[in-house]
Amino acid sequence: MGMRLALVQMLQRFLAQFGRGGSLPGELALRLDHDFISRFQMPKTVILVTGTNGKTTTSNLIAESLRQAGLRVLHNRRGDNLNVGIASLLASGSDLHYHVLADAVVIEVDELTLYRQFFHLHPTHLVVTNFFRDQLDRAGEMETIIRKIMEVTKDFKGTLILNGDDPNVIRIGEHAQKAKVCYFSVAENDLSRAIPDEAGEGKFCPRCGHRLVYEYYQYAHIGRFHCLYDDFGKIKPVILAEKIHLEAETFVVNGQMYHTFINTIYGIYNCCAVLAVMNSLKLDPLCADHVFTHFHLNEGRNERFSLSRPATIHLIKNPTGANEVMKFILTCPVRKNICIILNDNDQDGRDVSWIWDTHFDRLHDPLVDHIVCSGLRAYDMALRLKYDGMADKLKVIEKPAAAIFWLDQAKEDSFILATYTALHSTRRLLKKEESRK
Repeated sequence: MGMRLALVQMLQRFLAQFGRGGSLPGELALRLDHDFISRFQMPKTVILVTGTNGKTTTSNLIAESLRQAGLRVLHNRRGDNLNVGIASLLASGSDLHYHVLADAVVIEVDELTLYRQFFHLHPTHLVVTNFFRDQLDRAGEMETIIRKIMEVTKDFKGTLILNGDDPNVIRIGEHAQKAKVCYFSVAENDLSRAIPDEAGEGKFCPRCGHRLVYEYYQYAHIGRFHCLYDDFGKIKPVILAEKIHLEAETFVVNGQMYHTFINTIYGIYNCCAVLAVMNSLKLDPLCADHVFTHFHLNEGRNERFSLSRPATIHLIKNPTGANEVMKFILTCPVRKNICIILNDNDQDGRDVSWIWDTHFDRLHDPLVDHIVCSGLRAYDMALRLKYDGMADKLKVIEKPAAAIFWLDQAKEDSFILATYTALHSTRRLLKKEESRK
């Protein structure tokens, strides 16, 4: 068995010489040994992070906070969250006897495949960020995903760290009778709403089927809710973010002020998940605050490039994520061009009907000059925006390289919204353009 691992590690070292890595070593490992992942002896702390939105950012924040607290951490920083990526990660951080050489492992896991990997990874903690409708042709209905996660966690004896403001996430905590359940929550603030203005899931009580009553919404179906008939949703959060000041990028938990790395509500939810992990492990939460203060999003999450004017790229993949990205972009008080790169490869989801559930009407903003549609489904995107009355702002440039060139020549701040398979190739284009300056 050790020879197979040695071969995989040798391939990793070889690829590293050329600045490459990725999931190829993991693919080789699983071809050689179907049970490769289950053979590793994991450290005392194994934290899995899953959910629809925010997995990569949350897991990065957790890993950096544990390092700040003095732990050796093995972590899939780039979010390679399928079997081949996880196999590569474990191989890279172990000795030839399959002992993982770390104090803690933090692994982002795709919510679709968590049920297959859960037992092999021997988690001590599972963090669940949220559940939204996402890539229906690849994922199926959200209900199927939730039920599979409930099934593998029903006898889990570790710690569940759950978003207590998402009714679909709370279901996992209620079903896992043997686990320690820690909820995190965000209090009402200036951006909270009494009435939702976006599509949302989980509107009905999973116990009795009655409609849930919301005190306030943060976005989509995320907010504070309860059932009038059986008190579903009445949780006692371990971490409650209060006194939220988005302009100052601060919030308060248990009387202590913390900073957020981005002035958005979803950013505060990411931070709360991290603070719940630190609380569970009895680590100094100020280590997390140090990370929040100095953390920079990358890999296409609000990542900034210096072209003729600043260009920022964001990943979008479902209505809720796209809505929140647009809200954030429109808080920037500058004239801007926006480029939407829409692909429909397997990893994006072949079904792009989600764009019709997204509030692109938000781009009716006097500071948005042009909207460039690009990618494999550029014309579908243009049609969607035309129906929202933005034909006068539209430009269709199918090739992303040409679209980036146009944005650069326009000499205005630009914001690029890219689906998954467009993300990394567009980042490379932006880096190349930046290097010419």
